[in-house]
Amino acid sequence: MMSSAERTAPAPALADALSQTAAAIEALLDTLLQDGPEPGELHRPARLLAAMRHGALGGGKRLRPFLVVETARLFGVPPEQALRAGAAVELAHCYSLVHDDLPAMDDDDTRRGRPTVHKAYDEATAILAGDGLLTLAFDVIADPRTHPDGETRAAVVLLFSRALGLGGMVGGQMLDLAAEGRFAADGAAEKLDEAQIRRMQAMKTGALLAGSVLIGARLGQADATQTAALERYGKALGAAFQVADDILDIEASPEQMGKATAKDDAKGKATLVAALGLDAAKRERDRLSEAASAALAGFGPEAALLRAAAEFTAQRKS
Repeated sequence: MMSSAERTAPAPALADALSQTAAAIEALLDTLLQDGPEPGELHRPARLLAAMRHGALGGGKRLRPFLVVETARLFGVPPEQALRAGAAVELAHCYSLVHDDLPAMDDDDTRRGRPTVHKAYDEATAILAGDGLLTLAFDVIADPRTHPDGETRAAVVLLFSRALGLGGMVGGQMLDLAAEGRFAADGAAEKLDEAQIRRMQAMKTGALLAGSVLIGARLGQADATQTAALERYGKALGAAFQVADDILDIEASPEQMGKATAKDDAKGKATLVAALGLDAAKRERDRLSEAASAALAGFGPEAALLRAAAEFTAQRKS
């Protein structure tokens, strides 16, 4: 039987794959965020570019681009195309972190063990940096270097938009703020039932994780059956990731997480830990991880790393 420490570290093959993808994404983001303007651009302001680089470079698990790349690999997508799509997803994820950290949102001072963008620069620059990262994400997706077929790029843009927008991540963030009581006259937290919490988390966190998987599938022209299986995988993985994050907010240290912890309960956030209790939330996290792995049954050994990612997502310690 594996020890607890062994279960919480990624398997060697997964650790190597995550590390390799993270390094490749870091290098590509560094290139995308150089100071030389692209064709059609007039000038890249130095302070804005520096803030965008602060928000995007130098850390993070790069799980979302890994999901894009590894799913695309199942269908033989050229690695350079998958990496560009993964970089676009990571740019959008980093935009969300920059904005989430703002005083008007979660009001965090540290991210990945460093000052958040608004602390390193200022609030106005942080807002614009987030805007710039999100816009650049769509720039990368729309570029023919990401995929030569315009219809495929358009389909990816649609997937991406739905994952990020009103009915996805942004909408989920709004539901989260409302649940905190931000818009109530008395400031009291809104009591959400379990179904409402699951929907909010599926939007705020799960939509982009599941969308990352579906973007990889779309780049590879997956058929309807394959797409449905990968969608089940992505949704279960995203839900497991969020439950694990809620558990870590209680159990992990700020040093482990690279950001402040123990904030959810203090803010009255709606989480499955609050709704189910800690032990039941851990059981649900593990059930979702197993459901994600089961969804990949039709892909055989080629999907081993995606299965390992589902297990590690549930058992991670940061």
